Amino acid sequence: MAALSTLILLLCAAKDVMPSSPHWKPTWPSYRVPVILPQSTLNLDKPQFDAEARLEVVSPCGPACHKSSPLPTYEEVKNYLSYETLYANGSLTETEVGIYILSNGGDQSRGRSRTKRQIYGYDSRFSIFGKDFLLNYPFSTSVKLSTGCTGTLVAEKHVLTAAHCIHDGKSYVKGAQKLRVGFLKPKQKDGSKGSNITNSAMPEKMKFQWIRVKRTHVPKGWIKGNANDIGMDYDYALLELKKPHKRKFMKIGVSPPARHLPGGRIHFSGYDNDRPGNLVYRFCDVKDETYDLLYQQCDAQPGASGSGVYVRMWKRQNHKWERKIIGIFSGHQWVDMNGTPQDFNVAVRITPLKYAQICYWIKGNYLDCREG
Repeated sequence: MAALSTLILLLCAAKDVMPSSPHWKPTWPSYRVPVILPQSTLNLDKPQFDAEARLEVVSPCGPACHKSSPLPTYEEVKNYLSYETLYANGSLTETEVGIYILSNGGDQSRGRSRTKRQIYGYDSRFSIFGKDFLLNYPFSTSVKLSTGCTGTLVAEKHVLTAAHCIHDGKSYVKGAQKLRVGFLKPKQKDGSKGSNITNSAMPEKMKFQWIRVKRTHVPKGWIKGNANDIGMDYDYALLELKKPHKRKFMKIGVSPPARHLPGGRIHFSGYDNDRPGNLVYRFCDVKDETYDLLYQQCDAQPGASGSGVYVRMWKRQNHKWERKIIGIFSGHQWVDMNGTPQDFNVAVRITPLKYAQICYWIKGNYLDCREG
C-alpha cells in the first residue's frame, strides 16, 4: 500500500503555477522533481553490436491506447529508470536506481509497426542555409550521430538523442561502440576571405567535424524488450563526449501540459534523410498528449529522430525568455480512431522523473537537479 501511495505521489505531485494576469506570458512552470540515485552497478558481458540502426520507430498504440494502459507499479518504474552504460572500450554496466520523493514522475506503454510516411499535406519544413544561421543558437545545438540520427547539445560534453539510435531494444546497433557526433561547419574556400554568401543563389557548402563518444546511457525501460512491447515512452539516451564541444547548448526542462505551450506549438531541427547535408527546421501544433508522449504532425523524415523538441517561454526567476528541450522526437504512429486510421509523429516528453534521471547523468549531483 505504501508503494502504491508513493507511485501516486510520483505521478501527480508536480505543481505547475501559471500566472493569471491579463498580460499573461507563457511561463515556465515551477516543478519540484524527485531524486533518482544509483543504488548498485553490475558489470555485464560485452555486447555484440549486431543490430541494424533504425532511423525511426513505428507503433500503432495511440493516445487512447496509452491512456487506457494500467499505471506501472512503483517497482516497475524503478526498473524502467535503471539504465545501461556503454563505454567506448566496449564494456557495459547496468545500474539499479532508487527513487526518493520530493515531488513527482511516472511512465508506461506498448506498440507495433507499419509505415514510413511522415509528411502531412504541404511540406512545411525549412532547410537552414548559411553559417549566419547554422552556427548560431538555437540551430547550432543540433548535431548528427554517426548512426544516422540527430542529437541536441544539452551540456558542455553531453548530447540528448533517441535510444533507438543506439539500441534496438534487444541489442546495440552496429557502430554504437565507435559512436561519433558530427558538428556542422562551413567549408573554407581559398580566396573567399569570409565573404557572406548566405543570400547567394547557391547555399554555402558545409561539412561535419566529428567527436567520439566516451559513454552512453540508455534506460532499461527501452531495453527490457523492444519498442513494440512498451511503446515509445523510454526512447531517449544521453551521450557523453570525449571532449567539450565549446558551443552554446540548450538546457532540458520538464514538459509542461500542451495547453500551456506558447500557441500550443513545439519546434525542432534535425538531419532528415531526404535532404542530405541540410539541417531542417520545423514547428507545428501538438494534437494530443499522454503523460509520456506528445502527438503532433510536424513534417519529418527518418534521420530527424533524436532531435530535441523545444519551446521558448518566460523564466520568471531570471526575468528573461528561455528555450528548453521538453522532449525527444521519436518516430511515427498509426492510430485507429473509431475505425479510421490516423497517423502522428511522436515525441517522448521529459517528465519529472526523466528530468531527474537525465539531469543526474549530466551533473552527477542530485542537488543540481531539484528544479525542473
